[in-house]
Amino acid sequence: MRRRGLLVAVGWLATAALATVIGLGAIRLVGESLTGTPGGVRGEDEIARALASAPPTPAWSGAPSTSSPSAPSTGDSPARRTFTTAGGRAVAECVPEGVRLVSWAPAQGFRVRDVDRGPDDDVEVSFEGGAGEYELKVRCLGREPVAVEDD
Repeated sequence: MRRRGLLVAVGWLATAALATVIGLGAIRLVGESLTGTPGGVRGEDEIARALASAPPTPAWSGAPSTSSPSAPSTGDSPARRTFTTAGGRAVAECVPEGVRLVSWAPAQGFRVRDVDRGPDDDVEVSFEGGAGEYELKVRCLGREPVAVEDD
């Protein structure tokens, strides 16, 4: 009787081990789509190589710069201009009540700390991040928005 119990236990362990091996083999055969992320988990050096080969993004300048007005300056439509800093970019327009921030977005690694969107005599947006703090202040000169130094 004792011998029969030992054979049952060994048989059960062998069956469990065989089922585990078959299950692991099936998971490996199916691949990462079942157990992981598509493309697998990437290491730091692989990520660094991928970022280094990424297409270049527009450089951020340290001081505010402007692009050409995005809307023609006619009698009916307000003049809009985009301003960029190292911390982010903002779009402002001159309206009858003063200047108004239309939109703003922080650069990568930055966040918006404070916004005064107007309309008012001047508007401000502050971006802060690990590389520092950048403040953009805009006023209207005539009917055109211009970046000005903070008072």
